Amino acid sequence: MSDITPQASGDYPAGISPSELVGGAVQLVSLPEVCLRVNEMVEEPETSANDLGKVISQDASLTARLLKIVNSSFYGFPSRIETVSRAVAVIGLRELRGLVLAASAVEAFSRIPTDLLNMVHFWRHSVYCAVVAQLLAEECHVLHSERLFVAGLLHDIGKLVMYNRLPEQSRAAIELATEQPCGDFEAEQRLLGFDHARIGGELLTAWQMPESLCAAVEYHHRPDEAPAHRIEASIVHIANSITGMAEQGLDSRSEVYVQPIDPIAWQTLKLDETIIEPLCQRAGPLFSDALEVILPRGFRSR
Repeated sequence: MSDITPQASGDYPAGISPSELVGGAVQLVSLPEVCLRVNEMVEEPETSANDLGKVISQDASLTARLLKIVNSSFYGFPSRIETVSRAVAVIGLRELRGLVLAASAVEAFSRIPTDLLNMVHFWRHSVYCAVVAQLLAEECHVLHSERLFVAGLLHDIGKLVMYNRLPEQSRAAIELATEQPCGDFEAEQRLLGFDHARIGGELLTAWQMPESLCAAVEYHHRPDEAPAHRIEASIVHIANSITGMAEQGLDSRSEVYVQPIDPIAWQTLKLDETIIEPLCQRAGPLFSDALEVILPRGFRSR
């Protein structure tokens, strides 16, 4: 996984390095202090559910979103959960950290203006990918499969950074990907010297998120190149392609490029294409539930 040490701008056709781009993005979109503190506390062995509940409860808006999520049919708990500390006790410290990050990032980035992207489609794609990634993780018996929901949700977050800070170059990459046709990540690499997956991974690294999450996002188009956490990268890679297939199935006029699934990803997970159809059948209802509780209201409809 790449670090965020400075790189020479002249090494990149766009005249700006990934480090500089991410540095500007961190200033543009900062995670709430509560989110950063929660991330630190989860790594501290002495942290209790009450400790975490007290910190999160300082942010009333975040508290309300988290309680809405844990009380949704997506989790299906038999009795209502009234406090954050109870939510932590029921679903665990690490899963709650993921939900805090997901809720905070969606809220922060939903305010970023860009005319290059249909934001409704972007977030619906992200939520469906998140659901499929978690289902794949469960199929592979991956520990803390909820991590992969967050990775799927944020896998394309680098696009929002690029489209906001490099609009003209990003527009050219979109046009090139349409003309070829090829993956947007391939067009970005050709024109910019890096792609949105790299930017997303570096942004999460700058936010000091877990290495497995950073790697899953950074290498989701090239899981075979992941130096570590190849299982996570392979899960998001396959989930992203399955999401594209599902989108094409919903709209026969769709010309969206769907990246072929790398055979190495299937080998890494010890799965094959026969999993796709039953996975999509399971994903449908969960997608509706997740959409309702994760996204701001304006991004839930087409």
